[in-house]
Amino acid sequence: MDYKVKDISLAKEGKALVRWAEQHMPVLMDIRKEFEKEKPLKGIKIAACLHVTKETAVLIKTLKAGGAAVTLTGSNPLSTNDGVAAYLAKEGIHVYAWRGNHDKYYWCIEQALKIKPNITMDDGGDLVTSLHIERQELIRNVIGGTEETTTGVNRQRAMEKNGVLRYPIIAVNDAMTKFLFDNRYGTGQSSIDGILRATSILIAGKKFVVAGYGWCGKGLANRARGLGAHVIVTEVDEIRALEAIMDGFEVMPMEKASRIGDIFVTVTGNKHVIDGKHMRKMRDGAIVANSGHFDNEINVKWLEENAVKKEEIRKNVTEYTLKDGRKIYLLAEGRLVNLAAAEGHPSEVMDMSFSNQALAVKWLVENKGKLENKVYKVPSEIDREVARRKLKAMGIKIDKLTKEQIKYMRGWKEGT
Repeated sequence: MDYKVKDISLAKEGKALVRWAEQHMPVLMDIRKEFEKEKPLKGIKIAACLHVTKETAVLIKTLKAGGAAVTLTGSNPLSTNDGVAAYLAKEGIHVYAWRGNHDKYYWCIEQALKIKPNITMDDGGDLVTSLHIERQELIRNVIGGTEETTTGVNRQRAMEKNGVLRYPIIAVNDAMTKFLFDNRYGTGQSSIDGILRATSILIAGKKFVVAGYGWCGKGLANRARGLGAHVIVTEVDEIRALEAIMDGFEVMPMEKASRIGDIFVTVTGNKHVIDGKHMRKMRDGAIVANSGHFDNEINVKWLEENAVKKEEIRKNVTEYTLKDGRKIYLLAEGRLVNLAAAEGHPSEVMDMSFSNQALAVKWLVENKGKLENKVYKVPSEIDREVARRKLKAMGIKIDKLTKEQIKYMRGWKEGT
């Protein structure tokens, strides 16, 4: 068996975690039943670069049930659950992932690409970029790909704009049943979970600075407020800043927020949102964390170069002592705090995100040769199908338009 995990003996632990996730992902499990019968992915080879969590395992098993051969590597050095990775390896998946694989991160991607994929499944864009730069000869085999997160979609849209994207990509991140729920409710809850697991601090009464008011920032700001924090939002977009104000949050530049904040969390998708000039002004004991995909949102290099002392005083908490004696606490090395210090998004919300993934892969196979080399939105019928299935799983029914109402909405003559 070809795999590389931390410890294959952890498979029993991983199996239990995956069983728990399956119990809370009814939509994806329903899709799995259909895949098992119809085998829509028979003969398809998939290379996936995703956070190796219990929820991801449910997706990978669903793809396998549909007839696909799958390789899996982690999309972040600290987001792999070693038990889940071991379990998937035991189940016959070619897994190349373990927590802390910083030095072997791109080696793992190279191993996953050896399958000569027909479909790529990415979270952040590292696999797609590696394929376009390092393994271009494999692209002739590729039907298309999917992208899970905002950062990756931004990279691939830049590739399309520059004329270098060589196969179609489905922006799963942009499905309404993804960003309205996964980004908002998932990131909001799981980021707080990571901060609390790492620090065990009281959120209530703290000045909690959220950098970025996209869907992830909205969710995080609201969850922090729900725990009693005084939430401050920093933004570069005028409309989002205005929205944050209307939602009841204080808005100011990071330059000002850095002087008064107790906890800082970046969720922007950009680099050096918290820079040296900000950390120079932070109060003694400030906690700094990131929930964006890459670890460059916080200028960790500046901390490394300007600290006179560095010590990990708790798991996932590094204390940096600056020359003037002030201490700044960096969580999870500046990587995704919700995955590095906790378990990532709840299974219930990943149920929708990964259902979009599974159905998008099926759609790509069905539309082989019909698509241009560009970034596509998830087809609306898939988005709404996921929503319908989720409501059904929750036991919720909604109204339907009458024929008269449909006629009225399509007409223009009837008025006052």
